[in-house]
Amino acid sequence: MDAGRDRGTLMKSRIFDAEHFPVRSEERWALQNNRTLRVGLGPDVLAPKGSMVSFLGQLAFHHEKAGSMGKLAKKVVTGEDVSLMRVSGRGEVFFAQEAGYVHLLHLENEGVSVNFRNLLAFDSSLTWDINRVKGAGLMTGGLFNTTIGGTGTMAVHVVGKPIVLDCSQQPVHVDRNAAVCWSAGLTPTTHNSMNMGSMLRGGSGEAVQMVFHGPGFVVVQAYEWRPPPAPEKKGGVLGTIGDLIP
Repeated sequence: MDAGRDRGTLMKSRIFDAEHFPVRSEERWALQNNRTLRVGLGPDVLAPKGSMVSFLGQLAFHHEKAGSMGKLAKKVVTGEDVSLMRVSGRGEVFFAQEAGYVHLLHLENEGVSVNFRNLLAFDSSLTWDINRVKGAGLMTGGLFNTTIGGTGTMAVHVVGKPIVLDCSQQPVHVDRNAAVCWSAGLTPTTHNSMNMGSMLRGGSGEAVQMVFHGPGFVVVQAYEWRPPPAPEKKGGVLGTIGDLIP
């Protein structure tokens, strides 16, 4: 009897090869494959809503509150859709988003500024906040990112294979819609390369870039996110206050 048949009565198919069954790892965070993350529960995990694809065991999923009036105010004023869920219990949970390639970052009293659309999951022991990217003013549509810091593990998903650029040697220009994450210690500025002649000709579509320079890195993906649709106003004041109530 072959290995596949040892798992039960399975039809003949390569989909039942051992590599497609849940990984067995002593590590709490492990890649099931390059597009799916497995996390073993003990300590809680925070993740964007909708990122769970499967779980084993006794787990519970709850809306994660903003935690403070200051953080809540940033969500309301900036429109940053940081909608998190808390996963708790005993078992293992699998995360994936849009078949993106998954990468783990192990933070040791460090911080990372991440595009929320690229965030997949992180240890609940890590702190998070919404921060305005300095230098990105209203003329560029404003720019806000989610900062995660402390000691623990986080995961991002990237469209295509990423490029990691060292910003310490020279300025690095990045399309803001392709930036995945960067060292929290970096303070990017914005550069507008649009001129009157280019405006009259319809522009290049690459007029505004973020510029990084200093000790740290920036991760870029092979895809530019499209701006998200404007959020619908729901719930009024009571709905907003509800984000603070346990």
